[in-house]
Amino acid sequence: MSDIAAAASGKGHGDENFPVASVFIAPRHRAPILAFYDFVRAADDISDHATLSADEKLAMLDRMEAALLGSGEPIAVALRLRDILAERALEPRHAQDLLAAFRRDVTQTRYRDFDDLLDYCRYSAMPVGRYVLDVHGEDRAATYGANDALCAALQIINHLQDCAKDFRTLDRVYLPQDALAAHGASVEMLAAPAASPQLAAVLRELAARTSELLERSASFAERIADIRLAMEVGAIQRLAETLTRRLLVADPLSEKVHAGKGQYIATALAGAGGVLLRRLLRPRSRALAGESA
Repeated sequence: MSDIAAAASGKGHGDENFPVASVFIAPRHRAPILAFYDFVRAADDISDHATLSADEKLAMLDRMEAALLGSGEPIAVALRLRDILAERALEPRHAQDLLAAFRRDVTQTRYRDFDDLLDYCRYSAMPVGRYVLDVHGEDRAATYGANDALCAALQIINHLQDCAKDFRTLDRVYLPQDALAAHGASVEMLAAPAASPQLAAVLRELAARTSELLERSASFAERIADIRLAMEVGAIQRLAETLTRRLLVADPLSEKVHAGKGQYIATALAGAGGVLLRRLLRPRSRALAGESA
């Protein structure tokens, strides 16, 4: 077993907070998405590894990029993704952007302000959705903006849910420093068993800003041509909205803020079903509008 394979956390796509290549996605598109996920998962596990040094992590991430580009050793997840990219005539840029985010995780543990955090999301989250859109051949001009807002929201939701764990295990804090200072909070408060009033105010502010991102992504599913992908996006949007409402009132230091299995399935189905219903009614709505005119 290679050192890269040995660094794996054992986490798979079914363990994520949001759907990854779910049953909504057409079967012909699932393998390219899962190949991308497996590559990204391996790189993420390296950047989060508890015992590897920073230099070891950076060297391993460089090796993964070299393998992806065909100039390095034969790393299985990189070769699989490379083959998929060649088959679909896709560029490796989205995977490379994610590697840049994981390198940043190794070297940067604090974020100055919300814009600094969004710049991180530009590399850590937005490329995931962009890749899925490219796999489906969607119109970039019509979809990338809404995608970026949704993916940034998903990333920040994860940061808020895991803020205490990230600090305690990795000394990594994604809560912007200016927001902490404005509310009189400190990173050390993340080590407490419950959020102080000052820290709670920071978390609520970031949840509110996440809600604003989700407002910008609300039309995303309607911009997507592929109905099955639109349903997946509808499911993700609804899950994100539900979790964000929870984060506006819950304390992630002392309460479980992840969706339970039952709530996850019900919320995802409601989101996907809403998209499907709107698509089915759209021709009828247009016909009625024409009759009225």
